[in-house]
Amino acid sequence: MKLTERSWLGTWISDADYRFESPNSPVPMAFRRLFEVKKAAAAIHIFATAMGIFDLYMDGKRISEEYFNPGFTDYSAHLQYVEYELKDIAAGIHELTAIVAGGWAVGRTTHVDDTTRSKSKMSAERQALLCDLVLDYTDGSHETIGSDDAYEVCEDSPWRFGDFYDGETYDARIELSKAVWKPAMIEKLRVQPKICARYGLPVTAHEHFPPVSWFQAASGEWIADFGQNMAGIVRFTVNGHEGQEIVIRHAEALENGELYIQNLRSARQTVKYICREGKQTWSPRFTYMGFRYTGISGVSPEEIEISALAVYSDFRTIGSFRCSNEDLDQLQSNLTWSGKSNFVDIPTDCPQRDERQGWTGDIALFSPTACFNFGMKEFLRKWLLDLKTEQTALGSIPFVIPARKGITPTLTTSCWGDSCILVPWTLYMSEGDEEILRIMYPTMKKYMADVKRWAALSLPIYGSPHILKLPFQFGDWCAPVGNIKDWLGHGPWVGTAYYAHSCELMARIASILGKKGDAERFTALHEKVKNAFRKVFTDGHGRVKDEFQSAYVLALAFGLENEENRSAMAGHLWNLIRDNGLHLATGFPATPHLLFALSDNGYAKEAYQLLLQDSDPSWLYQIRHGATTMWEGWSSVQEDGSIRESSLNHYAYGSVGAFFYRRICGLEATEPGYRRFRIRPIPGGGLTWAECTHESPYGKITVHWEQGGDHFRLHAEVPEGTDCDVILPDGQSTSIGGGIHEFKCVL
Repeated sequence: MKLTERSWLGTWISDADYRFESPNSPVPMAFRRLFEVKKAAAAIHIFATAMGIFDLYMDGKRISEEYFNPGFTDYSAHLQYVEYELKDIAAGIHELTAIVAGGWAVGRTTHVDDTTRSKSKMSAERQALLCDLVLDYTDGSHETIGSDDAYEVCEDSPWRFGDFYDGETYDARIELSKAVWKPAMIEKLRVQPKICARYGLPVTAHEHFPPVSWFQAASGEWIADFGQNMAGIVRFTVNGHEGQEIVIRHAEALENGELYIQNLRSARQTVKYICREGKQTWSPRFTYMGFRYTGISGVSPEEIEISALAVYSDFRTIGSFRCSNEDLDQLQSNLTWSGKSNFVDIPTDCPQRDERQGWTGDIALFSPTACFNFGMKEFLRKWLLDLKTEQTALGSIPFVIPARKGITPTLTTSCWGDSCILVPWTLYMSEGDEEILRIMYPTMKKYMADVKRWAALSLPIYGSPHILKLPFQFGDWCAPVGNIKDWLGHGPWVGTAYYAHSCELMARIASILGKKGDAERFTALHEKVKNAFRKVFTDGHGRVKDEFQSAYVLALAFGLENEENRSAMAGHLWNLIRDNGLHLATGFPATPHLLFALSDNGYAKEAYQLLLQDSDPSWLYQIRHGATTMWEGWSSVQEDGSIRESSLNHYAYGSVGAFFYRRICGLEATEPGYRRFRIRPIPGGGLTWAECTHESPYGKITVHWEQGGDHFRLHAEVPEGTDCDVILPDGQSTSIGGGIHEFKCVL
């Protein structure tokens, strides 16, 4: 990935007298610069970045509708700048204004362990601005005005507060032109990042939702239900009175007719607007919330026109899935909305509580589903650059990327650390992006060397240097059975399975990149780790010694068992599921592979049974309880309607989407970028039809099948320049090229 830098005339400026106490967030800082356009100008180019997040205004008009620039990166290494072009600029005096809130660099952040600890000023003591104005005159001449002490600064803007967790306060009575301004001062930053042109995606507003219902709670708040859980903000218009205060709280759920806010932990998710006289429209700029419901005080429903705006990175939707089962359609909607809600510049775990961090394990698991539905190339490449930057000298990967220095744990742990391999591999297969493999290969190789070092320490424990137990494993994280101690206790099984899987991928990646020696070494290591898993954890005949579902799932999905024992192993897995009342008992690392482990080993009918289960724990239990996004826990909402404290917008279990596309519809890339792909649908579960579409780099792929009685029909649209292998449910197979194709068979 080539990053574009530029030479700056401007320097960093701030209000060096401004102080605030951690863990609070700062008051938004306003900067302005009066400048003269001396003659006819073809355009003004504005290059800007900040420590904090900023909005720019020219002559009082907002330049862009983007949010949270310059985005979230490892500010000690990389900082993005943004370029804007303004045309039709008249000669005369103009004013550039910048509002800079604390954002990720300066504002409050948290890390959650046994207690919630907050901290601010992670990358800077206060907000700072860097800006160049380049005036392009019609006569071909140019003039550059850089940020310096000719700028003015104040903390007296209408934005009185801005914080990702706690919300925003805006006082519409304040006129910025009447603020007490003083000269800006040159600021020396604590960090010295490489300042690069934006290489990620901007964050923008997308879908708008009006309220689907209103009611007044016993507390007196007016509750608006927007019908969809999301990450976003509200926008409202009101005919207000001078000094009238409107307070809007946000929540994902209701409990006993009031907003449920316990799962927000310390996040307040509240906006406060103080009206001027007359009609006015407002929406927050320096915060976002995870919510479906708002509690509004200070105004009644008939006095306010309000809508919810979904806010997330500006990627394209490139995939779809529908079928004859409405619950599965809702599940597809839920997982796509959890993706959108947690792709706000970085891949987060949740959009509502005081966390919203880039957990590596979550995106490692969800990336195949995400890359089918969304164009993820720029979004994930940006995030991977920080992962690469923040790897330690010995190879370990922080649990959270971008890391919060001094807060984020950095240990080699399976699945979470394997994101440095799993995410680039997913991008390669979905986009044909060989460059990302080349960029990330040194990171992958260093990580695997660290895994190998830690596994060797297990020799005295297991009699093998290929079991990954140390230094720490999340194990069967968030399984619906047991407790945290139990989940962590399954670490060696999960860790070793992922160790083997990553060895296999590394052998393939090394071969693709022409690294023959590495490919041979990883192939040999893969065999050793597989053999160690079988020897230590199984009886040699397909049964796991200390049985639990995830151990079977990962062994089957990652090909750790010998071919002659796979059928027996799948049978043991199904027996555990059946004995558990036809319920899954898998945590984050194994659940994405569960239905594949069954369907690919002779238990397709049973995979559908499990998918369509609607009692706790199951995917459809969430649907039955009105979910519009994926939950962090299988039973976050109890049968009686009470709520367990957890995120109601967490995409990890949405990884089930990959089964919809790759098995129900049967669409799977067999060469990178879908240059060659397979269509091998597996009908079942009472479905009478299913279809999916995907915009590959070569064009749109469409798969639609219908089943009636014993007749099966398949419709396939294949892009020109690609090859497709079609395998029908009766075993017929054929290879086809670009075009529209129809097939049928008797079941």
